[in-house]
Amino acid sequence: MSLSVPIRLSPPHFDGREMLYVQQAMDEGWVSQGGANLDKFEQVLGDYLGVEHVAALNSGTSAIHLALRLLNIKPGDYVICSSFTFVASANPILYEKARPIFVDSEPATWNMDPGLLQDAIESSLKMGHKPAAVIFVHLYGMPGKIEEIARVCQEFEIPLIEDAAEALGASWKGKKVGTFGTLGVYSFNGNKIITTGGGGALVSGNKELIDKAKYLATQAREIAPHYQHSEVGYNYRMSNIAAGIGRGQMEVLEERIKKRRLIFDRYMKEFRNDSGVSLLCELPGAYSNRWLTTMLFDREKTGIDRNDIMIHLEKHNIETRPVWKPMHRQPVFKEAKCFDNGVSDGLFKRGLCLPSGADLTDTDLDRVIEFIKKLL
Repeated sequence: MSLSVPIRLSPPHFDGREMLYVQQAMDEGWVSQGGANLDKFEQVLGDYLGVEHVAALNSGTSAIHLALRLLNIKPGDYVICSSFTFVASANPILYEKARPIFVDSEPATWNMDPGLLQDAIESSLKMGHKPAAVIFVHLYGMPGKIEEIARVCQEFEIPLIEDAAEALGASWKGKKVGTFGTLGVYSFNGNKIITTGGGGALVSGNKELIDKAKYLATQAREIAPHYQHSEVGYNYRMSNIAAGIGRGQMEVLEERIKKRRLIFDRYMKEFRNDSGVSLLCELPGAYSNRWLTTMLFDREKTGIDRNDIMIHLEKHNIETRPVWKPMHRQPVFKEAKCFDNGVSDGLFKRGLCLPSGADLTDTDLDRVIEFIKKLL
């Protein structure tokens, strides 16, 4: 393959069946909010996840924001959030003028440390304020220690919002992640394992919560012969066109997961014996969707660091990306309290996301591996 052809990190992957549902929406004249695609997409997603109630929205960020609204988060409330994540997990806390408290990761899954979560809650209680919610993120499609996290939340009677934006299809002991908490969140952004172009979903076993989410997502319009609004709402509902794309994508979700897991397996096979190079492995009971394969580089053992690899691959038209910069290191959250053990700082210093898209060919993968090995 020509080196001028770029290899992207995680591009959207379509196979044509999406257009059948999009065309259906256009033929029926339902192209915005409401329509058969929207209803069916919610049904199919709920059936797949094993959860009864689903609200399809225009982004995962919208889903987190609505989750906070549904839990009556008020200005000044404290909300605990994973530090090692994308900023969209935490920004909605500020939308509601609440105060984030960040909790660092444990090294096995890179997700929130349950012990540190308990420390954060107990410290908050000693200061006289009980956290109003916990936002826990399953990073890069890897299930975190969700049972332990859920137990801590239950012990202190704190609602759990499970951010599975990157983890659709991942599971813990056979149960899909995103379904352990009070509310679960998913993203269908263009780079996710399946996409609706832009979109998200909020799920729950509680019908009242999801009914309220749909109401708020459609500008809080009440049932009346005129436009009646008694509270602030949002334009957060997914369009029928986007839901049509989602219906087609759901039909190939398991294929996409299988392909991304095979890509991870290939990286693991090629680099498992390289000193100073490591990949994120599953704990017993965990099943990752392998949305992105991530690799750590130890400069002391390899003589090169994450940035060296990233720049080298960029010169050869191969897209990579550093792992997330922790939220407690972001200027926008400089005033926030963090329960920090140094794990996410170390991961950020050494971690790189590698091309992992489901349309990655064997030739593409050979090329990525070859250029990394040349530098090593």
